[in-house]
Amino acid sequence: MVDLFNKVADANGITRAPGLLQGDVVRSFEERGGPGGGEPAGRAGAERSSPGHLGRHHFYFDISAMERGEQMLKAEFRVFKLKRTRRSRRSEVQHFCKVEVYELLESENKPQKKHLIASRLLSLYGEGWEVFNVTQTVSKWVGNSSSNHGFWIRTTHVSKHGMEHDVVTFAKSQGAFQESRNALLILFTNSNKRRSHSFVPSAAKSEASHVSHDPAVESSSGSLSRRPRAASSPLAACHRRELYVDFHAIGWSGWIIHPSGYNAFYCRGSCLFPLGESLNATNHATVQSIVYTLKLSQDVSMPCCVPDELKSLNLLYFDDKQNVVLKNYKDMVATRCGCH
Repeated sequence: MVDLFNKVADANGITRAPGLLQGDVVRSFEERGGPGGGEPAGRAGAERSSPGHLGRHHFYFDISAMERGEQMLKAEFRVFKLKRTRRSRRSEVQHFCKVEVYELLESENKPQKKHLIASRLLSLYGEGWEVFNVTQTVSKWVGNSSSNHGFWIRTTHVSKHGMEHDVVTFAKSQGAFQESRNALLILFTNSNKRRSHSFVPSAAKSEASHVSHDPAVESSSGSLSRRPRAASSPLAACHRRELYVDFHAIGWSGWIIHPSGYNAFYCRGSCLFPLGESLNATNHATVQSIVYTLKLSQDVSMPCCVPDELKSLNLLYFDDKQNVVLKNYKDMVATRCGCH
């Protein structure tokens, strides 16, 4: 997830280029054992199954943290294939095994009821991540959570001694030292919200509730209209100013992984007539500034200095169930100011 963050954003979280991220939310679910008292998260290794199970291994992911209304774009099942220590005899020319990924249609105690999702040949002796597209299956789980019984993996190898089963082992939850190899389910989705109403996960809202507004800051903007002469100087004209948001200072460092803060910028200054090209004024703002300057109406105020162009920000954070999420938030950084 950190690698993906670095690909789509700079060190401050600002989006490098639109379209690099598929969707605006990437959710990472770690394999933590089966539902309803299934295999515990701390259990070491993918157990060797009985002969009747043909070496199939169970992986379950709790995806209940998905938000209502999210549009599924892509789902990837990622498992780490461990290196095989026992090598076949030199006379054997078949150095590949067949790996099949199934969706379990019932509980893990009934693996015979399953549906094949994907299969491929893998080297017996290689080690590394294997990625399977499981979009259709996970989309069904999102629509009906009770149908989620997890994945089942079966591996087979044909040699001169006959068919072998359970010839490959995939890493499962083994504690902190093995955490980077835990099986993952990665979901790429669209939140379908231009401005997310859940910018702060519920578990973190209380952390930021103590942050209060500074009355001095709130009242300072009103003083500009009472000093039209000073405001008309070039330095006081509408322009962009720095506004660094420190996530630790506002109580959000407990749930945001990266970045530690960012420069949001803000706009401040006067929009008195004449409005030059540098003020990016709308036609409406130009007319309003003339009416305000000539005092043709007591009810008309000076046009506002506001963000005229904004960029998105990428945050890597923990959701309420401690899953790692990468989300692209729209309109978070003011890149240009204008009179509106």
